[in-house]
Amino acid sequence: MNKSIMKLVVSAIMMTMANTAAFSQTASPKIRYVDSTSESGDSVTVSPGDSQTAQAPLEIFCEANATVPEGWTVIYEWRFYDTQQGEDSPFLTRFEENTSYTLTASGSYSVKLFATFTKSDGTTEEVTPDPMTIVISESELKCPNAFSPNDDGKNDVLRISCKSIVKLSATIVNRWGKKMASKELANISDGYTENGTFYIDLWDGRYAGDYVKDGVYFLNLYAKGSDGVEYKEKKAINVIKGFNEDTEKGK
Repeated sequence: MNKSIMKLVVSAIMMTMANTAAFSQTASPKIRYVDSTSESGDSVTVSPGDSQTAQAPLEIFCEANATVPEGWTVIYEWRFYDTQQGEDSPFLTRFEENTSYTLTASGSYSVKLFATFTKSDGTTEEVTPDPMTIVISESELKCPNAFSPNDDGKNDVLRISCKSIVKLSATIVNRWGKKMASKELANISDGYTENGTFYIDLWDGRYAGDYVKDGVYFLNLYAKGSDGVEYKEKKAINVIKGFNEDTEKGK
C-alpha cells in the first residue's frame, strides 16, 4: 500500500472515530400507557415516528432512555403539543428525564424530546428524535333499556358501552322516585373491556342487597366526553329477571 492510499485510509478512520465520538450520546424516548380497550390491560409502547389511537382519560408515561457518556451532562425538554399546531406551540413543557401526563380531550397530540448534551469544555450536541403521536378518539355512549339480573351470566347488569368518557353521574329510581342505585365518576377509570368494547356497570338490579321486583325503573344519566360532547339520558329501564336469552332463542 503506497503512502497516499495509507493517508486516505488513516484519514477515513479518524473521521469515523470523530463522528462516533460526537454522536456517542443518544436518546431513544418512548411513551408507554395501559390500553383500556384490551381485556388483559396490555401495555402499549409508542416510539419516535409512531402513532397510536387511544381513549381518554389516558395517562401516558414518557421515558428519555438517554445514553450519557462520561464527561457529558444532559438537559431534557419535553414538548407536548397539538399535532396540527406544531412543536413551536407547545401547551406543556417539562424538564424531567422521565415524566407523565393525562390526556383528557379528543384530538391528535404529539410529544417530542429535545436532549441537549454538554461537555465541560463547552461542547454541545442536541439530539431531537422524531415526535411520538397519540390520537384521542371522539366520545361515544350507548345505554340499553332493559336487563335481566337472573345470574345466568348474560345481561345481568345495566351497563353502558362508551369511548372517551371523562365524567359521569347516574341515578336509578323506581316509579315512586325512590333511589335504587347511583354512580358518580369524576374521572372514569372504573370499567372493563369485552370483545374490544369498553363497558361501565351502572346497576346490578339490587336494592339493600336484594334483587328488586321486575318492572320499569328510570335512569337519569349525565356524562361528558373528551370532545366536550354532553350526554343526557332520561329513559325507562326494564328489569326482567324471568328473561333467559337461551330460552328465548329456543336452546
